[in-house]
Amino acid sequence: NYVGWIGNRALPVFNHDNPEVKEYIMQIGEYWLEFGIDGWRLDVPFEVKTPGFWQEFRDRVKAINSEAYIVGEVWSDCVQWLDGTQFDGVMNYLFTGPTIAFTAGDRVDIDQVKGCDYSAYPAISAVEYGQKMQELLKLYPWEIELTQLNLLDSHDTARVLSIAQGDRASVELATLLLMTFPGAPSIYYGDEVGLPGKLDPDSRRSFPAREKWDTQVLEYHKQLIAVRNKYSALRTGIYEVLFAEGNVYVFARILGDEEIIVAINSGTEAAKVNVSVTQFNSRPSKIVYGSCEFLWQEKSTELELNLLPRKGCILVTN
Repeated sequence: NYVGWIGNRALPVFNHDNPEVKEYIMQIGEYWLEFGIDGWRLDVPFEVKTPGFWQEFRDRVKAINSEAYIVGEVWSDCVQWLDGTQFDGVMNYLFTGPTIAFTAGDRVDIDQVKGCDYSAYPAISAVEYGQKMQELLKLYPWEIELTQLNLLDSHDTARVLSIAQGDRASVELATLLLMTFPGAPSIYYGDEVGLPGKLDPDSRRSFPAREKWDTQVLEYHKQLIAVRNKYSALRTGIYEVLFAEGNVYVFARILGDEEIIVAINSGTEAAKVNVSVTQFNSRPSKIVYGSCEFLWQEKSTELELNLLPRKGCILVTN
């Protein structure tokens, strides 16, 4: 007889202090890496209390593939896990909650986020969102920030489309923020074709047949992925908030000569704002995603932006 994790007999609780059990698990980690998997996502790793366990796991994984990605499911502040000796990243729910709260706002179905370990409600302003993102980016060294697994939803949460009660604009704005934030963006299967799903088990639906795909959702996912892949600044450039007021949030990603502006209006009314861009050597004037009207003031570093309701855009130099 044995104890099952949270009563689930399919998941026996291991005695990680037992050397034979520990070695068995280490060999599982090595076995699948030798088959060519790219890394490991570790479920509730904080429940393993054996000293040095995850340090040894990392050493043995990296010995086989130094580029293997080790990500832990930890929902809160993860400083103790991200000291360079255990995980490369964690599931970044500290990004998830504020991003949904800002983009979906009062559209959030409280029943779908109540009791979850991330703060997707109540609605927050652009100022609050900017503060939370800046605080998040100060939690860990920059190299570790770039390996966080950023996400909007997962098998443990409701899907973002259902959280936003079917509001597609909320999902697009959140996806725009996901694809332009430092770290590794993660798309939960089906989100890219508009799959809904309330709390588990509804969020684990089968992937829909092609005729049920929302092709507009798929198209903007393709566009955002292509833009992120093309511009290195969106992957590894510094992140600076340029403007945050009301429902308008504007930030920069900068890497060398590559200077990019991302702007979002989460409100229901058009917005006209003036943004001071003293950090730039260039004047990004090419729209590579979304739509907006803009005007660089002559002989100044001020950018006038006109944003449609519930829309966003990405501006690049070339």
